Amino acid sequence: MTKLVLDLNKSLEENASIYYDKAKKLKKKLVGAEEAIKKSRKKLRVLEGKKDDYDKKEEEKTKVKERKKEWYEKFRWFISSDGFLVIGGRDATSNEVVIKKHTEKEDIVFHTDIAGSPFFVVKSEKKEIPESTINEVADATCTFSRVWKLGLQSTEVFFVSPDQVSKKAQSGEYLTKGAFMIYGKTNYVNNNINLAIGKTKENGVMSGPLEAIKKHCTDYVVLEQGDEKVSSIAKKINSKLGKNLDLDEIIRALPAGNFKIKK
Repeated sequence: MTKLVLDLNKSLEENASIYYDKAKKLKKKLVGAEEAIKKSRKKLRVLEGKKDDYDKKEEEKTKVKERKKEWYEKFRWFISSDGFLVIGGRDATSNEVVIKKHTEKEDIVFHTDIAGSPFFVVKSEKKEIPESTINEVADATCTFSRVWKLGLQSTEVFFVSPDQVSKKAQSGEYLTKGAFMIYGKTNYVNNNINLAIGKTKENGVMSGPLEAIKKHCTDYVVLEQGDEKVSSIAKKINSKLGKNLDLDEIIRALPAGNFKIKK
C-alpha cells in the first residue's frame, strides 16, 4: 500500500499540488524509460540479425571447407552431357600426370597444334564415346588453350588413341615436361570457344562447355572473352551462383585471360 506524507504546515491544496508535480515528473521518467527500452530492443534485434548473418556466413564457409573433393578435381575437369568424365592438364606437370597415370587404352586423348596447350582425356570406362562428347571435349581443349587469352575463337584440335601418345622423341629432338610426341593418324574436330561455369549439387564448381554444364549444374553462367580480370569475374560469378562458393575454386576453374558474363 502506498503511503502519502502530508506537510501539516501547508494547505490540502498545496500538498495536492506537490504530489501532482511529482506525478508529472515520474510520468516523464516513465515515458523516457519506455523509449529507452524500445531503442535498446531495436538495437538488440539489429545485433541479433548481424549475429545471424555472421553465423550463416560462417556456416556457409564451413560447408565449402567440408566438401569432399574428388581425385580429378586437381586437374581441369567436367562431366560431358553424356555422362563421361573428362580431365585435362593445368600445366606441364599435370599434363604429364594426366597422360602417364590417368589414361587407359580405351580412352581418347585430345590436344591442339598450339604450343603449351593442355591435353584432355575422355575416360571411356570401356563404353563407346558418342560424337556429342567428342565435340564438347574439342571445345574444351580449344577454350582452355592459349586461344582464350589470345582472343581467338577456334583452333585446330585433334584426338588420338593413348597408344599414339609417346615420350619417345624423334632423333635429335628433346621433349620437355608436359610435351609428348603424337604418332600415326590424327583426327581433327571442328571447335569453338565454349565456356560456362556452374554450381554442382555438392556445392562444388564445374566449368566446361555449356551443354555439359547445363546438364549437371543447378545454376550456371555463360562466359565470353572480355576485359574483366579473373579475380573480379570470380566475385560476380559467386554472387550469381548463391554467394557460398569458394572463390579460389572458381578462379582455378577458369582459363587464363580476361572475361565478361554473357547477357
